[in-house]
Amino acid sequence: MSHAVIRAGGKQFLVEEGQTIRVPSIEADTGSSIELEALLSTGDREKISATVVDHGRDQKIVVFKKKRRKQYKRTRGHRQNYTTLKIDSIG
Repeated sequence: MSHAVIRAGGKQFLVEEGQTIRVPSIEADTGSSIELEALLSTGDREKISATVVDHGRDQKIVVFKKKRRKQYKRTRGHRQNYTTLKIDSIG
């Protein structure tokens, strides 16, 4: 199997053919094919072809009920949007 290191969204990922990875959001249509540049790969291959599988965001459903203020905790935070890619071929 051939391996490659790619950069997507400012992060690096070690990928193989057929692998599905979640990367920070990429602006592409679902089902479209994109090419990523390989930073390091086995052999002399330079391009990676991937298919955009899903655009998503992890969401938690929070149900609020009227309750006492005692032990009340407010939920805060940020959850990054992501894009799911399926690696079709390396090279």
